[in-house]
Amino acid sequence: VLGFMHRSPEAIVRNFDLFWAGRDWSWEAIRWIGVAMVGSLFSSDAWNNVTFAGEEVKNPHRNLPLALGLGVGIVSALYLLCNLAYLRLLPLEAIQAAPADRVGTAAVAVVLGPVAVQLMAIAIMISTFGCINGMILAGARVYYAMARDGLFFRRVAEIDPRWRTPAVSLKLQCAWACLLVLSGTYSDLLDYVIFAVLLFYILTIAGVFVLRYRRPQLPRPYRAIGYPVVPAIYLIAAILVDSILLVYKPNYTWPGLLIVLLGVPIYYLWRKKGLATG
Repeated sequence: VLGFMHRSPEAIVRNFDLFWAGRDWSWEAIRWIGVAMVGSLFSSDAWNNVTFAGEEVKNPHRNLPLALGLGVGIVSALYLLCNLAYLRLLPLEAIQAAPADRVGTAAVAVVLGPVAVQLMAIAIMISTFGCINGMILAGARVYYAMARDGLFFRRVAEIDPRWRTPAVSLKLQCAWACLLVLSGTYSDLLDYVIFAVLLFYILTIAGVFVLRYRRPQLPRPYRAIGYPVVPAIYLIAAILVDSILLVYKPNYTWPGLLIVLLGVPIYYLWRKKGLATG
């Protein structure tokens, strides 16, 4: 709101006068775009977490697509408006040199002065706590469902008798999160998380093509809008970004790849054990 109530004439000229100017494309440019996508992809991630609780949603055929569409649309609009506000307040050089990469704080400081640091810190804390709360509850639901289906330790499926929550699953998730926090820097974790998340998105979208080919008779209550063009474009873009991260951000992407690949033999061993027990 502040970004549209106020503006910097210098920022307007510097950022928008050459907005449509042509640029030469090269592999180097594509590479840096791929690396830079990590932050934006992370900020947009968790859009699908509502599906983790799909079993508990009333009328999921209608409400899940509605929740996903509204959530993605609202968040995307907010992000675009925020960035437009930054471009109205800060010239490109100020955005690039923002202290500790806090572009939002630098933009608000143009309007409110030094008090912006405290105000933005409070706003970010409130937003972070709300986001973490939803992600903790949704994430634990996955481990609980896996354990209930015989694909993870059975104890993880236990429900707390008092609070009726998957307590063991929540504790396990907390322990893993603490381990990740201690394993590297925030930037390293972004590379690790986004690379691994994109792998699963690639597998999911590829699964749409496989099921359409192998089982065309299955009922499909959820539509794949723009199939096959839109899913194919997504697959190409996601594979490109992951390939760039593998080459230019290897410290955390390769361990992430190994952890994901390790899940394949573990899945089959667990499945075999479950069938033998059954």
